[in-house]
Amino acid sequence: MFFYHRKALTHRSHPPCRDLALSERKSPMVRTAAAAVLVTAGLLAVPEPAFAATSFTVATDGSGNYTTIQAAVAASSASGVITIKAGTYYGQVQIPASKSGITLQGATGTSGDVIITGNVPQSTGGVTGSATVYNLAPNSTIKGLTMQNTYGAGSQALALYAAGDRQVYRNVQMKGYQDTFLSWGGTGTSQIRQYVYKSYISGAVDFIYGNGAVVIDSTTIESLNIGSSSNNGYVTAAATDDSNPYGFLITRSVLKSAAAAQTVALGRCWHAGNAADAIGQVLVRDSTIGGHIRQAGAWQDMSGWSWRTCRFNEYNNTGAGATTGTSDRPQMSASTAANYTAQKYLAGSDGWNPVQ
Repeated sequence: MFFYHRKALTHRSHPPCRDLALSERKSPMVRTAAAAVLVTAGLLAVPEPAFAATSFTVATDGSGNYTTIQAAVAASSASGVITIKAGTYYGQVQIPASKSGITLQGATGTSGDVIITGNVPQSTGGVTGSATVYNLAPNSTIKGLTMQNTYGAGSQALALYAAGDRQVYRNVQMKGYQDTFLSWGGTGTSQIRQYVYKSYISGAVDFIYGNGAVVIDSTTIESLNIGSSSNNGYVTAAATDDSNPYGFLITRSVLKSAAAAQTVALGRCWHAGNAADAIGQVLVRDSTIGGHIRQAGAWQDMSGWSWRTCRFNEYNNTGAGATTGTSDRPQMSASTAANYTAQKYLAGSDGWNPVQ
């Protein structure tokens, strides 16, 4: 089985995003004739009204405010709420950084009822162009829906490119093949954070990757069965900057697959752009690991870099694929693990704590 080499990410590009958002500002009402006189005379200051957060509904059948999610995003204010009715929505959804605090939510609460789908490969669309959902908005929440890229084998093809800080993904499905979920905040020491909770992520090759601080909590992570008797892929490819202690945390989750026993690696050591300071950090803890995960070779080299140059560990896992004691499965001590909790990964300098 041939697996494509990862292309270097040397910076985060910013496609132009025109903010079509705000409805026109209405003039303040003059409550009394006396007030009107004072206003006219310039003796009474009338404060400008603050914009209220918008609330829109999207439905493919025309029963909402918009028929496409992108149109609703363009019209939304920061902190707006977009409720999406059941259906399949085609093409990229791009959420610009100016939409801080925005929420996209499936109307039914069942993630499989609302599907955002694309099939653009990175080989033709680039990293940002291939992402079915490209979310740059900080403080944003996406819940109760599916994001998928159906391109399949042959190229990297993203379902979600998470490029903003303090993002929450709750009760979502992310489906792809190679590079399903990217967390990337650009090069350098600054780091973005995402929290994924009670969700589902699937893929075959490096399908959780990047340099953000990401907590994947109480989530099912499924490695696709691509039919090999020896190599059915890799779960993670972290490129955490060496100045950042936290990269990817998989906690209280289930790693499963129908693939052959011991044919899937927990991750590869991705030095993005061949950078020596991209020292990936991954911890899998308090999770149930299926028998598809390797014992020897659970962590893999990549592009000439030994996996031992990265920071890969496990702690307190169970299941058929939990460690049997091989040196290829480094275990974190209980005392060290006390400083590698979900809250620690996401706290940053502002104490952010979305953990459920």
